[in-house]
Amino acid sequence: MDLEELLAQWEGNYKKGLLTFWMLLLLHEKPMYALEMGPAVAHASRETIVADDNSIYRALRRFEGLGLVSSTLQDSDLGPRRRYYELTALGRELSRQFIRRNILLFQEPNVAARIQAVVTPTEEGAS
Repeated sequence: MDLEELLAQWEGNYKKGLLTFWMLLLLHEKPMYALEMGPAVAHASRETIVADDNSIYRALRRFEGLGLVSSTLQDSDLGPRRRYYELTALGRELSRQFIRRNILLFQEPNVAARIQAVVTPTEEGAS
């Protein structure tokens, strides 16, 4: 397997888990309806996470079943009523704890230095 295939495989696995992160992060900012979430996730993630509508709907149903989001139907000027999703208190706390434990870790000086060492070419291992 060559480098591009390995990278694509690793990124595919990594990105599956990130969809939840991006969706909860966006719902922390404001309630949203399902069809606006896909483009919003793509934009917020600089196009690194792309999800089809079915994936978004499945995730929102799962989040609602877990008590992470609640939904309400709201009128729309552009057509039928839309179901808007918003984080519950549990969803907000889960997001907060996940970010503290898994995302902010990358800002710690020793971890940031290790990451920088990987992406900064050296004379003996220049890429």
